[in-house]
Amino acid sequence: MPDHLHWLFQFGDGESLSKVMLRVKGRSGRLCGSAVWQKGYHDHAVRKEESIRDVARYIVANPLRAGLVSSLRDYPYWNAAWL
Repeated sequence: MPDHLHWLFQFGDGESLSKVMLRVKGRSGRLCGSAVWQKGYHDHAVRKEESIRDVARYIVANPLRAGLVSSLRDYPYWNAAWL
């Protein structure tokens, strides 16, 4: 997506979303040489009744729903084993 990121991952021991986001935003900002992120973020924890596969498929299909591509095969930035 050109203006936001969808990311599905599992935390390791001692990790938290705030720690991960601080590292990702800090490192990528330094590599870009400027501030590239807005303050804050929106998160969604996968609940027990939700299917991780369905959540992953929703994320992967986002460029298609946004009209960026007519086929997921045409989107160069997807990389998922959930299809």
